[in-house]
Amino acid sequence: MSALASIYLKLETLETLVLTLKKKAEKGISIDVSLSDTTNEWGQNVSTYVSQTKEQREAKTQRFYTGNGKVFWTDGKITVADKVVKETPQGHPMDTDDGLPF
Repeated sequence: MSALASIYLKLETLETLVLTLKKKAEKGISIDVSLSDTTNEWGQNVSTYVSQTKEQREAKTQRFYTGNGKVFWTDGKITVADKVVKETPQGHPMDTDDGLPF
């Protein structure tokens, strides 16, 4: 274990996530966690947002942030997980704009 962090998600954000998943008929959601070297004015250095595809990142699509928090323990090193190759990609085509937040 390299680090432990706590993240706070607002009820409103959770409701938006659940409603969007139901509208898209999804079984779950992938959330990215960003650990920063610097702390913001509220003592936070962790943020979470809905994962984006490479195409969304290249198009600079705005992230849907889900929560913030802070690292409360670390052993000083974090390693990158081994990459697992999936046989079939999941998700919806990126050229559709259904008006949902992600």
